[in-house]
Order: sequence, then C-alpha cells, then structure tokens
Amino acid sequence: MRVSVPATSANMGPGFDTLGIALQIKNQVMIKPSKFHSVSLKGEGSNNPALKDNNMFISIFNDFYHNLSTKRRNFRFEFYNEIPMSRGLGSSSAVIVSAIASAYAIEGVDLPKKKLLNLALAYENHPDNITPAVMGGFNVATIKDNEVKFIKKEMPKHLRAIVVIPNRPISTNMSRKTLPYKYSKDDAVYNLSHASLLTAAFMSENWEMLRVAAFDKFHQKYRMKQMPELFEVQKASLRAGSLMSTLSGSGSTFFSLAYADDCKKIEKELRTRFPHFKIFTTDFDNYGVRVEK
Repeated sequence: MRVSVPATSANMGPGFDTLGIALQIKNQVMIKPSKFHSVSLKGEGSNNPALKDNNMFISIFNDFYHNLSTKRRNFRFEFYNEIPMSRGLGSSSAVIVSAIASAYAIEGVDLPKKKLLNLALAYENHPDNITPAVMGGFNVATIKDNEVKFIKKEMPKHLRAIVVIPNRPISTNMSRKTLPYKYSKDDAVYNLSHASLLTAAFMSENWEMLRVAAFDKFHQKYRMKQMPELFEVQKASLRAGSLMSTLSGSGSTFFSLAYADDCKKIEKELRTRFPHFKIFTTDFDNYGVRVEK
C-alpha cells in the first residue's frame, strides 16, 4: 500500500490560520507486511537517524491501528519525503494525515476525507495546513464544534507556484512568540478586508486582484525579521511578475503564485538574486491525500 500527501502553504498573507493551498510536492510512504518492524527513509530528513527511532508517523499510525485491529502484525515502512522539514510547507500535517489514512487503509476500513480531516484536527489545531493536505486545492477553513468547516477551490493549470526555500529554518514556536499579543482595530480591519478580497479573488478567478489582496499586518513582518533577506525575496518576486508572494506558514519558505508563462522569468530572477536558496517552480495539487493499494 502506498499513501501520498501533498505539501501545503498556509496563511497566504492575510489569511492567518485560515487559508491554505496544496502543492505538487509530496511525501509518500509504502507499507508492506513484514516479519519484523522496520523503517527506511529516503529524501528529506534521511540524514537524521533519530527520525527512524522517534517517528511521529509510527506513533500516530499505532494509535489508530491498535484501536482498529485486534491483530498485532509487523510492517515495513518505506518513506520517501519531498517536503522539507521545518520550512513552512506542512511537513507535520503530511505526517499526521498519512499516518491516520494508512491505519484505516491497512485494515480496509473506509475513511471519508471529511472524517480524516477531523481526526487530524486532534493533532494539529489549526485547519490551514491539514485541510489542503487532505482535500487538495485552495481552501478557506475554520473550526466549529471541533469540526473543520471549509470551502475548496480547484486550481487551474495556467497558474503555478514558485517556491523559495532558504538555507536555514525559522522555528514555528519561536515564530509565534514574535507575534503581538494585541492588534489595533485598524490592523484587524486591514487583514479582514484583505483576506476577504483574496478569498473572493480565488473563488472568482480574478487573479490580478491578488496583487492587491495578498498583504497582511498580522504575522509576516514579525516573522520575517528573523530572516531579513525574506523582505528582499518578496520584493524581487513581485517586481519580476508574481501575482502574490507570501511567507509560507511560519517560514522560512516563501510562496509565490504566478501565471505559468511568467514562471521561468521569475525563477531566473530569484535564482540570480538568491543563489544560496533552493528555488523551483511546481504545479498545484487538486486531489490531496491518496491511498493506493
């Protein structure tokens, strides 16, 4: 059995803890029956031996598998990770979603995506990453009565994402500590209006409006001060033709959205300006988590 989950970019500027989008970058796990428990890891994180012993996927998988099954079988878990860790691309959400989906699939128990999403909420209490990880596409999400309420929009093929991954991380916990305890009414209205306009732009496919809508006053500038080069990444991406350029999650990755025809020029400009960063263009993922038996 193979389970794959896409990377996600959350917040998307003004949509703090609310907006998220799925990218065509995936973590995959192959699960096989085995005489003994074993783990192999390739790709991102493979140079960290501790991940084999202290593996969040295995812990969550066992929680659900032992509740679903009276059997005590051993498995071989083969991980291939494309999603960088601790870079604001939803690596934790991908682990949570794939672990729960795998436990249900290995027992042949049907798991609708909406149920999977709400089970994942127990491990990640903000819906902006887990929702696109499960559903794919662009998502607006909130939580009511411990359930995720969301609306999904599939992304068209003539748009692509340009991803800039700096050579060092920003700690999510430290990043949240940099945020103000209170915001002014003006800043709250600014973010409310921009998040609403950005959402309306996605839903109506008014892509040019993203040039106006994708700015915020809640989190980006505070987090980006930990890595001041990110201000230049944002400016350079927008000058080169991106429709929007925002901190991905809590960083350090930067996410830009552009017309496919403009991506080569934008990527070239960013590579010239930031040669020590990893920069590439990718498609959006409209499907979300996949289970293949």
